[in-house]
Amino acid sequence: MAVVNLWEMLLDFIFPPHCPLCHAYVEERGHWCPQCLVKALQPHHLPLSVPMQAVLAEAWALGVYKGSLRDLIRHLKYQGKRSNLPYMKSLLSAVGEMSDMRELLSGIDLAVPVPLHPQKEKQRGFNQAELIFGAFLMEQHIPMQRLLTRTRATRPMYELSERERADNLKNAFAVIGAKALQGKNVLLVDDIFTTGSTMMECARVLKQAGACSVIGLVMASDHGQMK
Repeated sequence: MAVVNLWEMLLDFIFPPHCPLCHAYVEERGHWCPQCLVKALQPHHLPLSVPMQAVLAEAWALGVYKGSLRDLIRHLKYQGKRSNLPYMKSLLSAVGEMSDMRELLSGIDLAVPVPLHPQKEKQRGFNQAELIFGAFLMEQHIPMQRLLTRTRATRPMYELSERERADNLKNAFAVIGAKALQGKNVLLVDDIFTTGSTMMECARVLKQAGACSVIGLVMASDHGQMK
């Protein structure tokens, strides 16, 4: 333990901890300055289309997908930069202190991450939804279970029309261990919400397998209005 503390002190001396947005010095690595934390943490409801409302009770994003939060997520996903995780942990710690978020999570039985295709996960080395939310949900006493699998590779969604997105995701997900879902209120977690097509298809499969309700939660999205 003493060796770890000495290393952390040395690291802080050589590379002082700083806020990821304004780069001001902060007390601990992974923290934000108070002003930037307020800018980054903007929990808001996500607008759901009528088809989405049929399978998703509601969906939330914890921040807006732009600026430093977008960079933290993208660098984690595409560059494997796990050093960004403490900043996300700080955001989630602040989320846990919000009354509306505590109320939302109090009714959840278990969490399920949106899955990657096995080949992509092997290449990336992790599922980013699990890395971002795993420790936080454990602190909230919400178990995360891999109850969904991606059965085939799909094309990137950003380049597809609405009809093409639906075709792209058709039969792309399957449930593992449906017994664990029976009558449960499920939190479906992912890193970002763009078109919502992936979350809708995952929620549909979970509901078909017996989930009582599905609520979506992502780290960031460009959609919705700030509260």
